[in-house]
Formats: sequence, C-alpha cells, structure tokens
Amino acid sequence: MIPVAEALERLLGGVEPLESEAVELHSAGNRVLSAPVLAGRTHPPFDASAMDGYAVRAVDVDRVPARLTVIGESAAGRRFAGSLGDGEAVRIFTGAPVPQGADTILIQENAEREGDVVTAIESVAAGRHIRKAGLDFHSGDVLLEAGRRIDPQALALIAAADADRVRVVRRPRVAIIATGDELVQPGASRTDDQIIASNSFGVAQIVRDSGGDAIDLGIVGDDLESIGSALDRAVAETSDVIVTLGGASVGDHDLTAKAFAAKGVDLAFWKIAMRPGKPLMAGRLGRASVLGLPGNPVSAMVCADLFLRPLLAALQGLPTDQHLPKAALDGVLAENDRRQDYVRAIARLDDQGDLIVSPLAMQDSSMLRILARANCLIVRAPYAPAQRSGDPCRILMLRPIV
Repeated sequence: MIPVAEALERLLGGVEPLESEAVELHSAGNRVLSAPVLAGRTHPPFDASAMDGYAVRAVDVDRVPARLTVIGESAAGRRFAGSLGDGEAVRIFTGAPVPQGADTILIQENAEREGDVVTAIESVAAGRHIRKAGLDFHSGDVLLEAGRRIDPQALALIAAADADRVRVVRRPRVAIIATGDELVQPGASRTDDQIIASNSFGVAQIVRDSGGDAIDLGIVGDDLESIGSALDRAVAETSDVIVTLGGASVGDHDLTAKAFAAKGVDLAFWKIAMRPGKPLMAGRLGRASVLGLPGNPVSAMVCADLFLRPLLAALQGLPTDQHLPKAALDGVLAENDRRQDYVRAIARLDDQGDLIVSPLAMQDSSMLRILARANCLIVRAPYAPAQRSGDPCRILMLRPIV
C-alpha cells in the first residue's frame, strides 16, 4: 500500500490541461478560461448619472436656493441631445448619460420643481453622483486571466465587456462503468439478492460539479469479456478519464484488475494506505486516465472526492491542492493505524465563529445515509494518536455549512 500523497502525485504527474475551444456566452457558465478576457468596450461608455435628479452646473447651485430652467430630459438609453447653458438643468435618471455642459447631479430629494423651473435647496459640488466613463474598465483592459472558472460574477463581467463568445478549456469526458452481477438500476425489477447501483449516480454528479461531462456506460457483469467490452466502449467515446466502480479488490469475482491488464492498462498504483478506499487502482489506457474505484458506496464517493476531483481540476488547468481547514474536535477519536483515515463528521461554527467538528458514530463504508449526513471528513494521518474534545484536527469539506 502506498500513502495518499504519493498516490496523488503518481495520478497527477504529467497530466496536462485539455485543448481549448470557443463557446457562446450562454453556455460558458462553470467553464474554465483558457485565455484572458479583454474588454471589448469601455464601461461605462459615457459619464453616467448615479442618481435620479437633475444634471446641472455646480456653479449655478453654489448658492441656494437657486432657480434653474429645465430644458429637457436624459434617460437610460436615450440621452439629452443638446448642451447645458447658464442657469439650465436637465431632468436625469439613474444610468442616463450626463448632458454636455453639466458637471454634477442635483438629486431629486434636494430639488423642488414647478413646471419648467426647478429650485435647488442644497448646493452640490462638481462631480457628485456621476460615474465617469471607464470607471469600471476601459477597452482593451485584461478583465479575467486564463484559469479562472466562470462563476456568475465572471459571466456577468464577460457579458459587460461585449463578448458573445469566450475561449475555455474543453470539458473532460468521463466514462463511468459500474461492475457487479449484484447490481440493478434504480426502479428495475430485482431479486432479493441484488442491490441498487448508486455509486455511478454520485460519481457522475461529482464529475458534473467539477466541470466534466459524465458518460454513463451502465452496469456490466462480473466477467472479463463484459468488462473488457465496456473499456473498449469508453475508449471509443474518446474519454479523457475512465472510472470503473467495483471489482477492485482481490476476491474471486473482483475482475477489474485482470480486465485492465488484458487491455494493457499501465497501472500507476493499486491499493492505498487509506480508510475507506484501500482497493483503489489508477493508470492509463492510451490517452485516458483510468481510475478503478472500490465498490463500497462510501469508499467510492470518498475516493472520487480525493482523487477524481483533483484529476479533473488538473485536466482543466485548475489548482489541485485541497484545502484542509483546522477545526476543534468535539468528541473522541481512537489511536489510528497505518492507514490515513477519513472520518465522516459534521462541522459547524460556534458562537465565536470558530470551526467545530463532531465525528459521526457509525463509519462503515457501506453506509450512504451517514455520508449524506456528513458535511466534512476529518483527515487523520497514519499512526495519529488518540484525540479528545478540544484537540485540533484537519477537515476536508464536502459541502457548505448551513
């Protein structure tokens, strides 16, 4: 068995980001930029009012009350075409272009209007309530660097920069193969000796959450020919990653390793010093990375979080380091053995905003209900000593604290 850190190093060593492609903006969300985004226009493209009120000259309202003649209106998308002169004002609305000749905005709360005459009841300095052209960015500015995942904020910025297409890293294609004579799909007829295939659904969602495309190749039986045919289909799908579920141990019906060998998979490792998830395989089949995940549901999901997520990040040019914040233990943990342990737990914030984590009582690798309750994993190093409440520990968050 090799340590988790070494396994990750072997898995990610030599992995390069995938090629780039241009996509339309409406489908760019959650993609990763492969090139910087440059502003195609200046924003705002003109001096714009930040408030509803009147565009005026500061000198005309230096002493109040001051009576001004309203000569027109400037609205968003429809500017006042003329120029402002002495003692004149233009009714203006938020976002509208500031008329030529005006240098400040008299907000409507500080104005009284009767007909075409507006009276300023408070003075206003030059430049007040005006967003200058280019306040946000100028044409040609670098707005986002390559490697940024396009979150909602980035997507809005790209649109404001007048880009209708953007260059992104191609989505990793991940083929998922569930193995086992005992497995049936949810809702299918089954015998009392069969179980529902759940791993493929959870792993597929991890793929999608990580920016990849999941290709579900279904369930194959426990025989070399069926597993080999599924691997052939995965290659034919031009997969970047092939994930198998189950059959990774050493039992008579655990045939995945033999199928890998028959197809020429170059194994980087087999068996990790971790719990859950010891029977984990990784290697390459042609251009595709191959991950053989355990069949136990919790083991499969934990291994996907620890190994598949970083692999998909590397294929998209994203950082692969996993953040492990420090928390205070609320509970008791026994001395650990030689395997790195990932303890299902619930993290919360106390009244002072400090991170507290409570290990869940049941840790069996078949219990998905416990994993679904957990929002984090306590990461325990090999041979870690026993711990009591208040001791510091490191955690890997699975989902946000709510």
